[in-house]
Amino acid sequence: MCLKNKIFLEVKKLNKTLNGNFGKFGGAFVPETLIYALDELENYYNKIRGDRDFFREFNNLLTEYAGRPTPLTYAPNFSKRFEINTYLKREDLLHTGAHKLNNCLGQGLIAKGLNKKRIIAETGAGQHGVATATVCAFLKIPCEIYMGSIDYERQKLNVFRMQLLGARVNKVESGSKTLKDAMNEALRDWVTNINTTHYMIGSAAGPHPFPTIVRDFQRVIGEEARSQIFKSTGTLPDAIFACVGGGSNSIGLFKAFIQDESVKIFGAEAAGKGIETGLHSATLSAGRPGVLHGSLSYLLQNSDGQVEEAHSIAPGLDYPGVGPEHSYLKESKRAIYEGITDDEALEALEILAKEEGIICALESAHAVALAIKKVKELGKGSTIIISLSGRGDKDMQTIMNSLEAKNEQN
Repeated sequence: MCLKNKIFLEVKKLNKTLNGNFGKFGGAFVPETLIYALDELENYYNKIRGDRDFFREFNNLLTEYAGRPTPLTYAPNFSKRFEINTYLKREDLLHTGAHKLNNCLGQGLIAKGLNKKRIIAETGAGQHGVATATVCAFLKIPCEIYMGSIDYERQKLNVFRMQLLGARVNKVESGSKTLKDAMNEALRDWVTNINTTHYMIGSAAGPHPFPTIVRDFQRVIGEEARSQIFKSTGTLPDAIFACVGGGSNSIGLFKAFIQDESVKIFGAEAAGKGIETGLHSATLSAGRPGVLHGSLSYLLQNSDGQVEEAHSIAPGLDYPGVGPEHSYLKESKRAIYEGITDDEALEALEILAKEEGIICALESAHAVALAIKKVKELGKGSTIIISLSGRGDKDMQTIMNSLEAKNEQN
């Protein structure tokens, strides 16, 4: 697909007014002080989402700075072992090593257009933080990142990368000291500095219009994958798989296939130590509708409606909420969401590494594990796509510690 046609495709598909709702989910449940900033963002995004010049600049950055299109790699050994034709969408090969850069480049251009003098963000796995810091360095905008102290410690390599890129990284000690609490602190910062600061949310979650903006900037994953698989096989896949925390990489992949009824859509949530233990992040499998971080969606909560702590070996999935469009896809039964335990994810990571020489992120390993579990259901000879949302460099210490502990137990 040539660049000219791609720009036309993006603008044509996006040239509709936002409404912020996905069935009964979505909306903007925020303090009055944030309404001005959200209205300003929505009005600006409505203006530029039909603007060919904006998308020409965005697409140029995706191609020449980020390194798109990312490959759709056939996995011959994995395919032979499980008797299923497996293609990997290689977001791990994108600049910064994860899909997060797609959204950050788009929101960076928005912040520049709104003349914001400062950008803030939250991060769990550190991938969104690194992508935000990268874009801020490129655009010369000061950057501040919020990160739970537990994630800060287990993702020290990414903390160093953010700092090297010029970002200030704030360690959050409240609550569960993970992504949820980092997002709370970022929202508090935004309320205080509403006129000068853009909050670069990285998940397809949060108040309207963020879930739509993040999805629109990430949909390039699915559009590329759909075109690439058709070029390789002459047909569409039987199923697609992606991990789901907040849900940005997954909705980016899913969106291009939602109208294709023959394609089964699977989202892998973090079942942690097991859903029955309570130590998990399987929001769609074990949660119920409620409001968290400004939107109505599924979330983990107790009988009094208090948000429960989440757990996952993958910090990017360690979040008690999920983007509202995923809640809609679950209730409409267009997508199927299932939990994958920490152990299952680790096993899948090892299999992929030894079969294909690819070490994926712990988040992505959940999608690989769910694909393995679904082989029998899909049938031998089926064709699938798995999104590798990020690379595993950041997780080496966690993986090493977990495997050593497992070996000691055995």
